[in-house]
Amino acid sequence: MKIRAVQKTDKTQWAALRAALWPDSQDGYMAELDGFFSGQSSAVTQAFVLENDLQALIGFIEINIRQNVTGSQAETVPYIEGWFVVPAFRNLGLGEKLMYTAQNWAIEQGYSELASDVEIDNLGSIKAHRHFGFKETERVVCFIKQLQE
Repeated sequence: MKIRAVQKTDKTQWAALRAALWPDSQDGYMAELDGFFSGQSSAVTQAFVLENDLQALIGFIEINIRQNVTGSQAETVPYIEGWFVVPAFRNLGLGEKLMYTAQNWAIEQGYSELASDVEIDNLGSIKAHRHFGFKETERVVCFIKQLQE
């Protein structure tokens, strides 16, 4: 198993992993990934993938740089936008390796904080974040209402 920066040749496998984490995509995230590889993404600054011995991707972690992060005084903070390991490979320490890779990348970029979020009912992810030293800063339920023109 190895962790490395995502490459353009990973696009199809990366999209499949993203769809497993966020199944509501209409295009399998291809447009978003095209933006990433062309340097036009506003959602992902850096991504790392976890590759098994057969060179299949079995996990990823995505980092973006956000402004005005709740609980931080810094102008900008690296933010974990997505973190996923295929279920068959969980509880082997691989998610931990991905998180430490993201953390080390943030330190190398000169940052002193790393932020993330979790859906309020995702108890497993909340527990994992706490394990890595993340401190909860806020709980919120967000709403939106579609308005007619």
